[in-house]
Amino acid sequence: MHTTSPPAYTVRTRRGRVAARLLAGVLMTSSIALTGVPAVAADESISVNFSVAGGSPTYRASGWIYGMTENAAGPPDHFFTDVKFRYMRAGGAQLDSPGGWVSGRYQRRWDATLAQARRTLALGGQFVILNHDLWGADGYPISRFPGDNGDWSDYDAFLTRLIGDVRAAGITVEWDIWNEPNLSLFWNRPQSQYFELWRRTYQRLRTEFPGQLIVGPSLAGVPTTATGWWTQYLDFVKANNVVPDIVSWHSLPSDPVANVANANSSLNARGIAHPRPYQINEYGASNEQNPGDGSWYIARLERAGADGLRANWASGGNLHNDLANLLTHDANGVYSPKGEWWVYKFYGSQTGLIAQTTPSTAYDAFATKDSGVAKILVGGGGTTGNIAVNIQRLDATSGIVQNNQVRVLTQRIPYNNGGAVTGPITVQDATVTLSNNATTVNLAHTNADETFTITLLPPSGGGGGAFQSAAVAQHSQLCLENPNASTANGTQQQQNTCTSSAQQRWNFQPVAGVADTYTVVNQQSGKCLDVNGVSTADGAAVIQWTCNSSSLNQQFALRKVTYAGNDPRDYQLVARHSGKCVDVSNISTAPGALIHQWTCNPVGQGSPLNQTWRLPGR
Repeated sequence: MHTTSPPAYTVRTRRGRVAARLLAGVLMTSSIALTGVPAVAADESISVNFSVAGGSPTYRASGWIYGMTENAAGPPDHFFTDVKFRYMRAGGAQLDSPGGWVSGRYQRRWDATLAQARRTLALGGQFVILNHDLWGADGYPISRFPGDNGDWSDYDAFLTRLIGDVRAAGITVEWDIWNEPNLSLFWNRPQSQYFELWRRTYQRLRTEFPGQLIVGPSLAGVPTTATGWWTQYLDFVKANNVVPDIVSWHSLPSDPVANVANANSSLNARGIAHPRPYQINEYGASNEQNPGDGSWYIARLERAGADGLRANWASGGNLHNDLANLLTHDANGVYSPKGEWWVYKFYGSQTGLIAQTTPSTAYDAFATKDSGVAKILVGGGGTTGNIAVNIQRLDATSGIVQNNQVRVLTQRIPYNNGGAVTGPITVQDATVTLSNNATTVNLAHTNADETFTITLLPPSGGGGGAFQSAAVAQHSQLCLENPNASTANGTQQQQNTCTSSAQQRWNFQPVAGVADTYTVVNQQSGKCLDVNGVSTADGAAVIQWTCNSSSLNQQFALRKVTYAGNDPRDYQLVARHSGKCVDVSNISTAPGALIHQWTCNPVGQGSPLNQTWRLPGR
């Protein structure tokens, strides 16, 4: 489904919201309560057991329908690679209206499909080709469907052209024979005519591309034995030996775990072998595209063992852009992530082994452990309440627990009403003492559209450890950036429109033995923020340079600032060698303005904020 309104076949309602009656923020306790921090009574409880581990993450949920520009040039690569992109499903929908083969406008749709397929494959993803969009059945009223009046000659010619184009391109795709054939929006003909379409196409593709996988039926609904269309389809494909390699349906909305159980039952009843791959190739209704619901779907897809492709409800040029509504872009084509993109970024950072989780009624989680770090993505949009995350058997992690203590970093991922989000917000960063190798993190979930992440690290002395963040100048709302993704020593840093690119992401590494002081390492170049020439003069350029742990001009103290309406993540960055502040030259608000050091100004009412940097990852 790639229309602008939710479909009529929804079978799962968004989990009911309850009145927010909770403490603001997040309180964290261990089973031996932290001094002065009372426990929060949980409305629901989920658990993570790190002693029970599964395989490595395969990022089942990191796919979507459409989301690249028509020529596949945008969005930039890092928006895909940062989230461990796996699937793209496309076929040129909405290009020309009417468009596609049936309207004599096949070429433009094929050109877009090929460009997007090649880029998907280059990014390490799998491309799912949508035959129906190339035909022209993308929701626009069309003049004919394959097999009308018993005549299949035109459709056979279409398949010959499409098969020839795929072979000439030398690409391997998954073939989604026809999208949502149980909806008249996409298949306005009898089911029997669709069955013949499926049989003919399946047999042709199996002959032409025996090694390429066939996907279907991409049902507009969920696979239950109470769904007549679904059971009739299964009976047909079984009887005619045309069972798809990947069984697919749409969860808009629904619960992937329940879907898979029902699919197993209905396949079992017909002697269709499973487990076979399941692909929920559109998930997330339009009102579920937010960090809360997105994280819930990720957790449920992982629990279900099904691959998922996020739905796209855009129309016009936005269908072919913005990573299926995970991004936004301005008039200059500069992309910024929305809150849900940060959910996928955290998910993509979860490496090592999958840990066992136990859900509650409304909440679920996806947890992993790796050397020196463990991560928990909390899933549960659609409701509010206290969530107790019971974290067990931390002794089964590697390099995290020291002296019976662990550092717990909890962050909130905002929704911002669907607008751009600069990054997760640190709610709490504390070292806790374990009881029986366990601790509990209590989350006050007051906004149903938001979610939380929990990162477990070795203790760092009460929250002074390493972290990653953008740095947003508060006078301009532009981000500290290594320009042009330079790797050269001496490149002067600048401010620019905030994106989530690695050249605007900084690793803050604590300086041993010096409180609240860090080296600041650019994620893209791996080089350190540096005051040129160890200068103590006002106006000395702030550059990047090869990191040297003994260079005081690469060490910056984080000095909290206080003013009316400030945020607790607002800091001045004070060079240790000079005592001067990282400053945007001339208080400029223009993208590309240079960064230098300058005498630190007092921060207060009316003072310029070109030395005040918000660190959303702090």
